[in-house]
Amino acid sequence: MATWDVFKELDNLRREIDEAFRGAGYNRPFGTTFLSPVTTRRFPMVNFSEDEGHVYVEALVPGVDPKDVDLTVLRNTITIGGERKPFVENDGQIVHRSELGSGKFSRTLELPVDINPEKISAQCKDGIMQITLAKAEHAKPKRIEIKLS
Repeated sequence: MATWDVFKELDNLRREIDEAFRGAGYNRPFGTTFLSPVTTRRFPMVNFSEDEGHVYVEALVPGVDPKDVDLTVLRNTITIGGERKPFVENDGQIVHRSELGSGKFSRTLELPVDINPEKISAQCKDGIMQITLAKAEHAKPKRIEIKLS
C-alpha cells in the first residue's frame, strides 16, 4: 500500500506553480524564444508506466547522442540529464531560423516504487530512450492464499 506524504505533495505543488510562472515569462527575458509556451515544457518529455514487476520510462531525446546522456537512479528517483549540442553554422551559410534548443538538461522523476539498481536497462532508438527498471522485491505485490476453515 502506498503512503501519502503531505510534504512531498506540497513540494510537487510548489514545483508546478514555479513551472506555471516560468511559462508566463517570469525568471527569463521576454521574447527570447519563438513559440515560447512550447519551449517552457520540461525536457526531456517522458512517459512512464508500470506492471507487476517493472517500471518503464520512455524519454524523448531527439538530436542527443546517447553517449551524452547521464542516467542515474537513487532509491525511487531517476534522473535523465545531458546536453544537446548547439547548431553550428557553416561558413557562408545564412541562418533564417534556429528553433531547436540546445544546452544542458536534467529531468528527475519520482517513481511510485523502490527500484532494484542491479536490474536496469536502457536503449535509445530514433531519439526515444527506453528505460526498464525492475521493482525491488519488497515493492512487488505478494499474493496471499486465504484458507477456508
